[in-house]
Amino acid sequence: MAERKRIAAIVTEYFAGSHADVIVTKFLKGFPTDGGLLEPRVSLASLYIDQVSERDIGVDLAAEYDVPIYPSIVQALTLGGDELAVDGVLLIGEHGDYAWNEKQQQLFPRKYFLEQICGVMATSGRSVPVFSDKHLSYNWHDARWMTDRMSELGAPLMAGSSLPVVWRNPWLEHELETNVDEAIAIGFSGLEIYGFHTLEVLQCMVERRAGGETGVAAVTCLEGTAVWEAAERGDWSRELAQAACDAIQNKPSGPIETHCEQPALMLIEYRDGLRGAALMLDGYVTDLAYAGRVGEQVMATEFYAQGHGDEDGPYAHFAYLSLNVEEMFIQGAATVPVERTLLTTGVLEAMLTSRHQGHLRLETPWLEVAYQCGKPVPWRPTGPRPAGACLDPWPPGS
Repeated sequence: MAERKRIAAIVTEYFAGSHADVIVTKFLKGFPTDGGLLEPRVSLASLYIDQVSERDIGVDLAAEYDVPIYPSIVQALTLGGDELAVDGVLLIGEHGDYAWNEKQQQLFPRKYFLEQICGVMATSGRSVPVFSDKHLSYNWHDARWMTDRMSELGAPLMAGSSLPVVWRNPWLEHELETNVDEAIAIGFSGLEIYGFHTLEVLQCMVERRAGGETGVAAVTCLEGTAVWEAAERGDWSRELAQAACDAIQNKPSGPIETHCEQPALMLIEYRDGLRGAALMLDGYVTDLAYAGRVGEQVMATEFYAQGHGDEDGPYAHFAYLSLNVEEMFIQGAATVPVERTLLTTGVLEAMLTSRHQGHLRLETPWLEVAYQCGKPVPWRPTGPRPAGACLDPWPPGS
């Protein structure tokens, strides 16, 4: 049998329910899926925690599973030696006591962490796959550097959200080369933290359109009554928004406006003419959804990632993301295009800049990110979540 790949986890903070917990812990305890618990096929060899807070669980978990914690990123990657000694890296730069900027972005050190990782790879003369959780950076310059530097080193890079590989109800995925005329994603919560997830929902669907992805020409952020006024002008489709909301099971009755006092909207003008939108309806929904217009047909689905005990347990909707990351570590090739997350990172930053500048339309010639979808990811659910699935995957005391 081939020797198990050794993985380093580089995280900002590790507490119950944190992104380190919902991802890294699965590489210790196993991956809960609709078909049961899947044992890890790789070994967590080292851990670096940038900020060990009073709510930390990473130190005790590492001791329980005999994973050494190192005081620096370099030592975690070299296992205390002189050169790269692991076969893959989990970079989880979410949570922690980091500054915010004037655009309400938290300045997580994801690019700085990747600089350290790339430095060790470069000086060791060997490159390994890296997964970077959520959007690549809070600014386009750093995000572009991250993808370019990894490409320069010949190192596979994956990034992004769990949303593209959660349950969908009803199951919907556009066939490749579908003529999508207009599309919308529905989200909720903060504009940066969940705006990114909403953009990934939109992008994982529309990237399959005829001609593939060509990039984004302009972005506009609107808030409050300006959102509804834009719909009246025809800037985005209330019909598509309603279809997407109709797919969400957990929502109150009555018009959206009754429950959502402060909507937010990202208008996205794609370079090939596609009109996209991400509508944030905090107070009305707590799930995400998508709707697209294909000719005369409106197609909609709910992206299901909450509830059913996840908040107190394994956060099973991260299992399929983690399994695809594990597959990259084993096969040595990314299972999803990093260009998707590069583009959503840039759109998110442009949206926050538009808002900061007074909700102006912002042309984005730098977002000329073109790519084609490849094979379907190897790990994902293919329908709605079965009742009772993934609820108690780990034995008591594990």
